[in-house]
Amino acid sequence: MAGPGGSIGAKRSSTTGILSLTDLQQGILPAGLDPLVIDYLVIAGGGGGGGQLAGGGGAGGYRSSVSGESSGRLSANETAFLYSVGTSLTVAVGGGGSGGAATPTIGSQGTNSSLSGSGLSTITSTGGGGGGQPNVYPTNGGSGGGCAGDGGLTQNQPAAGTASQGFGGGNGYDLAPYGGGGGGGAGAAGGAAGNPASGNGGDGISSSITGSSVTRAGGGGGGAWSSYTSSAGSGGAGGGGNGGRGADGSNATANTGGGGGGGGQGGPIYAGGSGGSGVVILRYPSGYTITFGAGLTGIESSASGGYKRAIITAGSGNVSWAV
Repeated sequence: MAGPGGSIGAKRSSTTGILSLTDLQQGILPAGLDPLVIDYLVIAGGGGGGGQLAGGGGAGGYRSSVSGESSGRLSANETAFLYSVGTSLTVAVGGGGSGGAATPTIGSQGTNSSLSGSGLSTITSTGGGGGGQPNVYPTNGGSGGGCAGDGGLTQNQPAAGTASQGFGGGNGYDLAPYGGGGGGGAGAAGGAAGNPASGNGGDGISSSITGSSVTRAGGGGGGAWSSYTSSAGSGGAGGGGNGGRGADGSNATANTGGGGGGGGQGGPIYAGGSGGSGVVILRYPSGYTITFGAGLTGIESSASGGYKRAIITAGSGNVSWAV
């Protein structure tokens, strides 16, 4: 395939909008235009950790088209898409879910991130599931939340992840030391709590879409009780928050889609950490320049390796490109 301004020798039509690679293979191109091939990484907001001996939050759903890299749940990469200059795409970046309060409550689910446009099937990554608290189940999501400890039967039903986006959470432990299970990550399931440790968050997935390898979408670690010898669960690689041991769970890292850490228990009951906000990253040939519409927060990188990258960290709105 030729770069910007080149020709691939395909027939042209009056078609406008965004085309699939199947269209390109069939020789269908917008009249007078060469295709702009765009790769994407779309990560939803992570779920919040639950409060009191709680499960970690699940990571936000992870979808990637980068060749040679995994999409969520270690599935094959998705297909890049073709964009027609003069049209626009709509981008939404999901926020992280709030941690469960020390009342206690379960963590909130993260918000979806998405990418859509005329002729393009909407690419939606599902917000991460919230971590459970005693006697309340965690919630499903892009990756599922972990179960709380000291919760009767509820410690054995972690929440599920979403196919091709992320893994499920881990079991809690209903005997001393009563630890919470880890939230699921994009690259691994949340760890089960045991004796003496609470469950670790599942690891995320690394991507080099920006030009260097970065791991994102790790699950939150499970919370622990400080009166026992248990240790809290660690957040999964990729921004997951650590569980609290006689302390609040840690917040996940912003713009990773990581899950928040589960809250612990000492004398008091402790709150869960918040999930990390999501991110949408777009990679395209360096001959093009992106415009961010109102409502979006984003930057365009300088050209490197023949590409530019748009890193969109918040908001909802339109983007478009010009030569």
